[in-house]
Amino acid sequence: MAHFCIRHPVISFFVLMFLLFSTSSYASKIVEINDICKQTMKNPSFCLSILNSKPGGAKGADLVSLSQYIIDVARDNITNTVNLIKSLIIESGNDPKAKAHYETCLVHFDDESESCALSDINYTQELLKKGDYGGVNIAASAVQTDVEDCISGESPGDTPYHDTSKLPQYADVIKQVVDIILIMSNYLVQN
Repeated sequence: MAHFCIRHPVISFFVLMFLLFSTSSYASKIVEINDICKQTMKNPSFCLSILNSKPGGAKGADLVSLSQYIIDVARDNITNTVNLIKSLIIESGNDPKAKAHYETCLVHFDDESESCALSDINYTQELLKKGDYGGVNIAASAVQTDVEDCISGESPGDTPYHDTSKLPQYADVIKQVVDIILIMSNYLVQN
């Protein structure tokens, strides 16, 4: 009986360690960044550049922490875009068509409602923290829709505003960053 009591704590320790390592390795699935970036539709080198800019490096980073980093990058880009749109609204004071376009874009990027790029990226982060990776994908897709509605119009028949400002470039960066989030969320859902 004494012999069993000595082994019992050791066995319990090994069982506990096994459970911790198996759980953490499951939750922290590592995928090569080249595999992620190969799937980006537009610009794999942009993807590599963004992922490699992660402090501490992206190699060996688990998908959840890498996804969190990319969500932060998206939020920063959205915030910069909101600031640009606000300045464009001020600059377009004498051009009612431009002003209307930028005001519509502001609604899609930073509105008090819950359906704008900024609130959608914040919701994406909430879902990531909860481990709802399918939800991350849906919320990130909503960011893509917000951006597209600003640039191309809300309805299929809308004629896009001919925008010569930097807004289309800013929007394109956001779409590419969110594309990375979508790819990583697909990996997370599969695991």
